[in-house]
Amino acid sequence: MGMIHLYTGDGKGKTTAAFGLALRNVGWGGRVLVIQFLKGTRSGELNAAAKLPNLEVKQYGTGRFIVNGSADERDLMLARRGLEEAREALSSGRYTLVVLDEVNVAVYLGLLWEREVIEAIKGRNPSTEVVLTGRYAPKSFHDLADYITEFVKVKHPYDMGVLARRGIEY
Repeated sequence: MGMIHLYTGDGKGKTTAAFGLALRNVGWGGRVLVIQFLKGTRSGELNAAAKLPNLEVKQYGTGRFIVNGSADERDLMLARRGLEEAREALSSGRYTLVVLDEVNVAVYLGLLWEREVIEAIKGRNPSTEVVLTGRYAPKSFHDLADYITEFVKVKHPYDMGVLARRGIEY
């Protein structure tokens, strides 16, 4: 029986943890799809996934930073496409694990409706495990999840002006 994992909070490591679980799943012969909402740029995860035949990563974002109210039609269209891809992948039975990376933020920004995300998850193949990542997870995602891990920022170099570093933050 596939369960639902929720990785949320303002601390670093949500996507990293999801990719760790993906790597573990692939290591045991699973097939994993990671759908990245809002992201659209190269990262170490994409580079590594390209070398693993059972780990697919698909990005549905422009890669630009979006704050409340700054999303445009392209952002909305990409998020909708990502959700349709997720719905199909979740119900197909082809994947042992589907990661919806930054889906919580996509809902928070109004690019997706939480009820549509929940419907896609509830329509999944019963054996498919699901991970939802991102800050601002709505209460309904908390209610749905079997596992909840909250990442808490205690200290981060970004607060001291250190920009994201290749191989560490992306």
